[in-house]
Amino acid sequence: MTQAAPETPPVLALEGVSKSFGAVHALRGVSLRLHAGEAHALAGENGAGKSTLIKTLAGVHRPDTGVVLLDGEPVEFHGPADARDAGVAVIYQEPTLFPDLSVAENIFVGRQPRRSFGRVDHRAVRQAAADLFRRLGVALEPDQPARGLSIADQQLVEIAKALSFDARVLVMDEPTAALTGSEVARLFGVVRALREQGAAVLFISHRLDEVFALCQRVTTLRDGALIASEPVDGLTEDDLVRRMVGRDLDELYPKQDAKIGGVALSVRRLTREGVFTDVSFDVRHGEIVGLAGLVGAGRSEVARAVFGVDRWDGGEVEVDGRPLPPGAPSLAMAAGLALVPEDRRAEGLVMDMSIERNINLTGFASTSRAGVMRRGAERSRAVDWAVRLQVKYARLADAVSTLSGGNQQKVVLAKWLATDPGVLIVDEPTRGIDVGTKAEVHRLLSQLAADGVAVLMISSDLPEVLAMADRVLVMHEGRLAADLTRAEATEESVMAAATGRGRSAA
Repeated sequence: MTQAAPETPPVLALEGVSKSFGAVHALRGVSLRLHAGEAHALAGENGAGKSTLIKTLAGVHRPDTGVVLLDGEPVEFHGPADARDAGVAVIYQEPTLFPDLSVAENIFVGRQPRRSFGRVDHRAVRQAAADLFRRLGVALEPDQPARGLSIADQQLVEIAKALSFDARVLVMDEPTAALTGSEVARLFGVVRALREQGAAVLFISHRLDEVFALCQRVTTLRDGALIASEPVDGLTEDDLVRRMVGRDLDELYPKQDAKIGGVALSVRRLTREGVFTDVSFDVRHGEIVGLAGLVGAGRSEVARAVFGVDRWDGGEVEVDGRPLPPGAPSLAMAAGLALVPEDRRAEGLVMDMSIERNINLTGFASTSRAGVMRRGAERSRAVDWAVRLQVKYARLADAVSTLSGGNQQKVVLAKWLATDPGVLIVDEPTRGIDVGTKAEVHRLLSQLAADGVAVLMISSDLPEVLAMADRVLVMHEGRLAADLTRAEATEESVMAAATGRGRSAA
């Protein structure tokens, strides 16, 4: 049941806001109230309207109906600069710093303190940046170049930049998606410090445990409409999932029984100098093998080498008994391999290209004749896979960038599944997508295994690995540390191996 907001007046609020893009109703009469000293979660599936709401708060979109209130008074943001000047700052998942400037210069770029004759006061810039980092309780050097900073440190620079504008409202959009556990803990400490200093924080994350750990209230959207705005206390994850998807999610991990066949992918003593060493494993037809380990353990690098994106220095890779040469993705595809990469936007999709064309990027041979693309065949192939994977879109001719994150992931999967692979390598298949779409991806992977496809699944989501994998391989510092059966794989055994305390895979 929706409960009333706290009695203190909100710093920033939306009242009855609607926004449409053509026939698509992105927001339908949504209200939201952000209070000083409070972390407020925004929950909802991909496509629920979260991004449109954020862009409305940030001045990117103007509402068709409804009002934005600042300190209880109606306000119109004609662009992001207006919102920023009003004290609203958005911290995006992927920061956009100037790599060749220092941390301090990035914070004050375009508005550095000046000395006589208009010269930049570099000492004042450094001092102001140092003061901001002290306020945040983080140890960053103002003179450090932005190039080479971790994503976590880049986000802290963006937060410091927001504070330099006297931001009173911080909107954090999926800030933890690419962070390690220790980096998340540090970020949460910063957010709590900001709350204590009186900032209002709007926090968006698909990781429900983070919502419950950090936030005091949660607003849930579904299909552009407000479902509930309520205190986190008294809610359970099941309650929140039910509000997000409109149903009980009984099977987040729908693992089917599958007949395990012969070896589909064989990797022997694979080595890439300085990256991973002496990695050996098999994946059989009908089997889902999880590849686990801490960030930086070499999991994605092994997958890229197996597929031929990166060359290896030693070892052998065989598909159904046939050897693959190093560094030859086209030959890997011809042998029946498919790779769904970790970064779907940078490596899996051409964002300005249509949904239809993205799905057909791997299908030129089957949709062309004498080197000329057959539009009818291309469209038929795209429609077939969009229907099979339940991709939600307005038109297939729309740019794939218009889709939600979960639907973009489905397009990447469609692109590769259309090649009818015998071996599917999926790297972080559910990162950044909502619980409803996550269940659909799990169901798809399970069905593929039941149909005889060999699946190698790389994931940092340990419950996902334990629930979906028939076997779990664990990497530690570039080496295979453990090869665990489904019965042996527990959170304790996987983490022991990932931190170098488990039994050897030999």
